[in-house]
Amino acid sequence: MTPSPSLSPSSSPVSSFSARPDVAVLGGGLCGRLVAWQLAGAGYRVALYERGDAAGSHSAAWVAAAMLAPLAEAASAELLITQLGAASLETWPKVLAALPEPVFFQRNGTLVLWHHADRTEAPLFERRLRANAPAEWLDDGLVRFSGAQLDALEPALAGRFPQGWLLPREGQLDNRQVLHALALGLAERGVALHWNTAVDEPALPAAGLTIDCRGLGSKPVWPGLRGIRGEVARVHAPGIELSRPVRLLHPRYPLYLAPKQDSVYVIGATEIEGEDASPVSVRSALELLSAAFSVHPGFAEARILELNAQCRPTLPDHRPALVWDGAATLRVNGLYRHGYMIAPEVAEAAVSLAHWLLDGRVHDADAFAAWRRETRWPALFHQAD
Repeated sequence: MTPSPSLSPSSSPVSSFSARPDVAVLGGGLCGRLVAWQLAGAGYRVALYERGDAAGSHSAAWVAAAMLAPLAEAASAELLITQLGAASLETWPKVLAALPEPVFFQRNGTLVLWHHADRTEAPLFERRLRANAPAEWLDDGLVRFSGAQLDALEPALAGRFPQGWLLPREGQLDNRQVLHALALGLAERGVALHWNTAVDEPALPAAGLTIDCRGLGSKPVWPGLRGIRGEVARVHAPGIELSRPVRLLHPRYPLYLAPKQDSVYVIGATEIEGEDASPVSVRSALELLSAAFSVHPGFAEARILELNAQCRPTLPDHRPALVWDGAATLRVNGLYRHGYMIAPEVAEAAVSLAHWLLDGRVHDADAFAAWRRETRWPALFHQAD
């Protein structure tokens, strides 16, 4: 099994600046790391402040399954989200290639399956998916398979499902490996790293620009922000050998199974309103593991490595948002359940505006409005009242 990363302040180099940094990034989850890493790569002096450890074990990104599945998510997400996901999926290989250590990345597609009793879920899923998917993905991105074709495609599930869909363009990566590699990449690019350092307003660190990526840590200054609880199991199941993520349609708890390296599987389904970060409930654990067993009976002999819960930062419209305060603070938040799927594009959008803010081309409301009209994702950007 892939070991959990153990990067710590004492085991990674920490840069320091004699002068005020150009950018202070608050929050070292996935988005904060990507933003800081890109800005440092562009030559800016960057400081990162994270209340948790360098491994990222306190972040929502630590618990995520890291499926890059814009077409599958179109069944519940709007077109903007799936477009961000499709663009990010093309960006991820470039990001990973530039990091100082390898990260598990796979693009074998996603299987969408259902049991006979839940067959009415399939046309509902397809209708929602087609309504919100990027148009260019619909020509070859959704392929119906018969049982025999499924058996050949995924031998581990032979004889278990009479039909299903393959979404061949989708992918996944290892979330914890990404966080570890980004931490190393930040140090490599000379970012001043302040792990285990809480930063609360109004005591913000001095910098030319502050970019707030604290997720739920930004609630005091972002009243509409709330947490959506997610629960996952990580299990070790040698011998099953699924070669791609599987989504199981169900009217109450649609399940995903994401195979990682070394026979580790991330199993998730639950989505609960509320910011309760307590351990996984018995009910959720039973539902997750029973649903996994219904996909393949071999999961009965799997060993439970972890049962985890985390809250994803969510805005009322379930869209990410980048809000400029009109001065020297840019806030990035609301990635919801789509973090790994859309983070590269959201981070790139934040970095793009940061360039303009730092060189003075965006300095007032009119300049911001003009810049926003020209950007690739205008719906993401807002100016604070």
